[in-house]
Amino acid sequence: MAETKDLDHHLVEIPADDGDHHKKLIAAIQDHPLMEISDSPGHLLLLKLLQREEDLSGRRIAGKERRLDTLKREVFQLCLFFFAFHGLFLTILFGSSSDDLGVSVCRKWWIPMITSLSFCLVMVFLVQMKLFQYWKVYGQILREKTDNRSLTRCIQELRMKGVSFDLSKEPGNGKKMKSSSVEIKWKPVEWCCRYFVTIGLVAVSGLVLPVCKFMICS
Repeated sequence: MAETKDLDHHLVEIPADDGDHHKKLIAAIQDHPLMEISDSPGHLLLLKLLQREEDLSGRRIAGKERRLDTLKREVFQLCLFFFAFHGLFLTILFGSSSDDLGVSVCRKWWIPMITSLSFCLVMVFLVQMKLFQYWKVYGQILREKTDNRSLTRCIQELRMKGVSFDLSKEPGNGKKMKSSSVEIKWKPVEWCCRYFVTIGLVAVSGLVLPVCKFMICS
């Protein structure tokens, strides 16, 4: 009995304030901007539309990036075919020039030159078209990414402000955002950097034409 009395003296009563804590938690949740948005049909609709547009923009960017990879492979295959053709073509010319055909072959030097020139023009045209498409899609991706960043910032602002967000506000324009980081580029240099593959193919074509005549008539 004495031990029981000692235990009773050491018991500490803890006040049950769980109800107050629960009420504070509910009040904090109700004051959260996302709860305010859920109670406002206009803000909730705007949030859903912005999230949907952000998702569609991300899908468009992914599709265009896959298109860039495809164009890169096509340009590489065309260049590979270009050099393989000329390697085989010059090998055949070298073999024919080693025969004892003499002047009769040299008189027809223009035939292989026209063949090589026609092939070069077609290949340069195809490569240039692929590169033009590549840089066009690349510019579209840059614009899409700029617009996507604007949408992301607008969604974050809407989530933070809640009902105080202005519904008439539109996502920032990409041109205004890029004004702070304007890069001055010289157009000829930019063009050469973009189409250096085409320039290289034209240079190789110009070297192949005199080589054809030299190999036939030497």
